[in-house]
Amino acid sequence: MKEILNHLFEHKTLTKEEAKTVLIDIASGKHNHAQIDSFLTAFIMRNISLDELEGFRDAMLELCIPVDLSEFDPIDLCGTGGDGKNTFNISTLASFVVAGAEIPVAKHGNYGVSSVSGSSNVLEYLGVKFTNEQQVLKQQISEAGICFLHAPLFHTAMKHVAPVRKELGVKTFFNMLGPLVNPAMPMKQLVGVFNLDIARMYQYLFQKTDHQYSIVHALDGFDEISLTGSHKRIYNNGEELLNAEDFGFFKTKYEDLFGGNKVEEAASIFTEVINGRGTETQNNVVIANAATAIQTYFPDKNFENCLSLAKESLLKKQALKSLNSLISIK
Repeated sequence: MKEILNHLFEHKTLTKEEAKTVLIDIASGKHNHAQIDSFLTAFIMRNISLDELEGFRDAMLELCIPVDLSEFDPIDLCGTGGDGKNTFNISTLASFVVAGAEIPVAKHGNYGVSSVSGSSNVLEYLGVKFTNEQQVLKQQISEAGICFLHAPLFHTAMKHVAPVRKELGVKTFFNMLGPLVNPAMPMKQLVGVFNLDIARMYQYLFQKTDHQYSIVHALDGFDEISLTGSHKRIYNNGEELLNAEDFGFFKTKYEDLFGGNKVEEAASIFTEVINGRGTETQNNVVIANAATAIQTYFPDKNFENCLSLAKESLLKKQALKSLNSLISIK
């Protein structure tokens, strides 16, 4: 690790293979917490390169516990996090809305690191049982339309990194990796990213595969469609700049997306929204993200139809039914 750190401190980058090797070495316990801390910090101080991101991704996928859900052809809705906005759990709620619209979802998520409440925090609080047993996951997606892939159960090799990330409490390159390392490896994804540089890297990586994808970034810094201003959507057929008005909604205020100061508050907001008692702003943001995911899954579907399906799923409590069904599977 000493050689790697000196290399990074000289403002040099790693090759794809070097990045893959060092992350495998970290996962195997070859390096102590101080070395891991320094390694992560080096990447906080500068942008990650495409080769490094690809190498880290390959290491994570090689080391993970895989799960085969290909028979369902699910979509994942997952953001990088790390935008520092502390919004309520928009992408997780949108995932249940998509599931409620009868589109299978394999949602990858984790505890919050740079935010108060990640998807795992709120779902665990609400009673969802995490598992890496393939048959249970298949039961979840069959009965609830969604299964939840709690990252630590699949990326067990990252146990040496988790406490360091928690102690740092800021975004690291692992935030960038999250949407790329879903152990079910779904071929359809809605990905939110916290800056346009990462969006372009994701675009390049997805273009090398057969993915149906949408990569979204709100230009005022959100890693999701926030409706607070313009957002960029990059997808298989091109890219576009969209505003709240393009969804038929009014522009949103940042403070109306607040996610709470503790997990209990985040769970309360989540429960209100999924029960159809969310504010107009909360509902609109969830519906916008869900509709974009639905069109990602069905690229030939008229967007107005996608919006209609998302609204119906949320407001007619089909999303709530999906959540309750998932909670009931033990």
